[in-house]
Parts: sequence; C-alpha cells; structure tokens
Amino acid sequence: MAEPEVVASRYAPQRRQLWKAAIKWPMYSVAVMPVVLAAGWWLGRTGQVRWGSLLVFVLAAVLLLAWENLSNDVFDHDTGIDAAGKPHSVVQLTGRRSRVAGWANGALVLGLALMGAVAWLSSGDVLALVLLCCGIGYVYQGPPFRLGYHGLGEPLCWLAFGPVATAAALLALSPAPLAVPWSAALQLGSGPALATTLVLFCSHFHQVADDAAHGKRSPVVRLGTVAAAGLIPWFVALTLALELLPVLQGQWPPTALLAWLGLPPGLALVRLLGRHHDEPSRIAGSKFLALKFQAINGLGLAAGLALGHWL
Repeated sequence: MAEPEVVASRYAPQRRQLWKAAIKWPMYSVAVMPVVLAAGWWLGRTGQVRWGSLLVFVLAAVLLLAWENLSNDVFDHDTGIDAAGKPHSVVQLTGRRSRVAGWANGALVLGLALMGAVAWLSSGDVLALVLLCCGIGYVYQGPPFRLGYHGLGEPLCWLAFGPVATAAALLALSPAPLAVPWSAALQLGSGPALATTLVLFCSHFHQVADDAAHGKRSPVVRLGTVAAAGLIPWFVALTLALELLPVLQGQWPPTALLAWLGLPPGLALVRLLGRHHDEPSRIAGSKFLALKFQAINGLGLAAGLALGHWL
C-alpha cells in the first residue's frame, strides 16, 4: 500500500494545475479593461489622467471580479452543475462552501471600499455605477434570479463591462469634474465589451451537456453548437467595426486602429470553433483564445487613443 506522502506527492502536480485553472488569472483582463480604455481616452484628449485613481481602480476591479468568480463557484455548487464537469471549482478544491463564500464577500467589501475611495476623490457617481455593475453581476448568477441560466448572461455582461463600467472609469480618471459621460462611454466601451462578451459566450461550448442537464439554457444550449459557432465571426467583425466607425467619422485618431492587432487570435478562434464546435476536449480552451483577442484588441485601442494626443 502506498504511503500517504507518496500519494500526496503523486497528485500534487495535478492539484496545482487545478488551482491554476481555478484562479484563472488571465480572466482579470476583462476587469481592468474599462479603466485602461478610459486612461487611453483621457491621455489622448488632455494628456492627463489621475494615476493614483487608476491604480486603485485596477485593484478594486480585480477584487470585484474575484468576488464574481468565487460567488459563481458557490452558486453553481448549490445547483450541482459543477459536480462532474468542473474539478477546478474553488468549492470543490477546498471542500468548504462557507469558506469560499466568506472569501467572496471579503473581496466584495474590500473592492467596494477601494471604489469608495476613488469616488471620494472624483465623483459619487463612480460608486453608484460600480454598485450597478455589481448588481448586474449578482442577478446574472445569484438566487433567486440566476438570469445566466435563462440565456441572459451575454447581454448583462456587455452592459456591465461596456457602458456602465466605462462610464465609471471615465469619471474616476477625469482631470476635472463632469457629469456621467454616457455618450463617450457607449462609444468607447461598446466594441471592447463585445469582445469581453465573446469570452463568456465561448465558455459555454465545452460544457453544453452539463449545462443542459442542469437546466442552464445558455445561448449555446439554445442554439446548438453549429449555429452558435456561426456567430463567432460576427462577434469579431462587429467588435472591430464599432472601433473603426469613430475613426472614419474623425472622432478618434487613426492610431486607434491598433485595436485591429487583435484580429489574428480572433480569426484563430473562428477557425477553431468552426471546425471543432462539438468536440469538448479540443475547444475547452477556446475562451482563452477569445480572451487573447479581447486583451490585444483593448490594449491596442487604449494605446492608439493615447497616441492621438501626440500625433
């Protein structure tokens, strides 16, 4: 019979991989992108930005997404949807639902406290908008709403990470007081938020069977993998089109087209899901390819907007 120390060492690498998948640090690109875009926008127009507020906003956004991810594990544990298909759920890894719920709530409180500090230095509307984002995040996954189980996760994701979060970030980094800049937030946030929504959309493909078995009617479950894969080119094309239009209208500098540096991973994602949409083992990482498109696209846009000030 194997010694306990031998068994533990044998499974340690696998457990480390599961923890790495549970932490999923690349996903935090979606949390920080609204404020990165807002920084590029303000640098391009005024050459100024509130750097202290930027750093605190980034930390707060990471904590709030950690709350979203941890509470999602807790709520999915309650429905049983993670029992078989998600061994990297933090609840499953720890075996402590209450502990994970405590971590989630702690991240929420600390994230909101930091956002409150940013709002104190800029505008109270920042905290109000962030609270709205958190409310959207809760109704997406939390009881009794669980709107994500009814196929509404994608529009909620676009709304939270698009106009609402971008408006909060623009206010927080503004060199001078202003009203909520809804028009600028809609123009700046729409394309990148669609790329963020694509990450969520792609996360459904490899778990269609589990979702359907537990009553989660994601868009991929509703449409089927063939039709859902056919939407991927439209996600990519519309993201880039929304970022091209302000350039053609003369509202953004031509350097904003650096956002199109994200096109290669976007095309790779189109090919992958177009060919293997119904092969879970081959497309389990498709959301990370979507995330690569989202990150390069957003960073390129932010850099291109900032360059406009000097060019």
